[in-house]
Amino acid sequence: MNLPDVVSREEWLLARKGFLAKEKAFTRARDALNADRRRLPMVRVEKDYRFEGLEGSATLLDLFDGRAQLIVYHFMFAPDWKKGCQGCSLLVDNIGHLAHLHARNTSLVLVSRAELPKLLAFRKHMGWTLPWYSSDDGDFNYDFHVSFDESRAPIEYNYRNRAELSKLGVDVGDEMHGLSVFLRDGKEVFHTYSTYARGTDLLNGTFNYLDLTALGRQEAWEEPKGRSTARTGGWWRRHDEYEQEHA
Repeated sequence: MNLPDVVSREEWLLARKGFLAKEKAFTRARDALNADRRRLPMVRVEKDYRFEGLEGSATLLDLFDGRAQLIVYHFMFAPDWKKGCQGCSLLVDNIGHLAHLHARNTSLVLVSRAELPKLLAFRKHMGWTLPWYSSDDGDFNYDFHVSFDESRAPIEYNYRNRAELSKLGVDVGDEMHGLSVFLRDGKEVFHTYSTYARGTDLLNGTFNYLDLTALGRQEAWEEPKGRSTARTGGWWRRHDEYEQEHA
């Protein structure tokens, strides 16, 4: 394995200080990027999307639960699947207590195409309590480009995302994970942002912890080469499956 060079503490400190300058520059660049994201225009949502939740039928406005902002994580769970996506499950395991988002007038929910009873059974199995809604086979997933059907004319840029994932050895089929953000003004709802594929990396605490280590995520695409040959996502499991596999 291609491990890091072994040096003296003095040499390490010198290298660390040099890298710290890059980290600070990245932090400032990220702040600027976040500011530019907040400057993006928004689009009024005029379609009457319907979801099924614990309290019955719900509109997109209902998903805000009275708050000003709504974050929707598009969880990959097609109607014919027996379990939810492994990668999405990993990400949801990393979502913190929603009280912190609520304190900033922001709601977060999961939305998938599978029927609600299947979603709730999987949620119970995984030990989650996040609000989860079924979009069934309505237009929501297709309009926000996380489900694909050529008859519904998906936008081209998501095909590029799928192609990029395919190069990394990830086959998303007709489903893709992503995140969409909405803002409401009274009863009017606006779409402000969406991101897909590796755009959700920052939401995954496990990835961010591993990125701080010498071996990283231990996937073959990472630099420097020679520290892993594992394919992208090949190690992901639902949290109860690691011990089963080890056994």
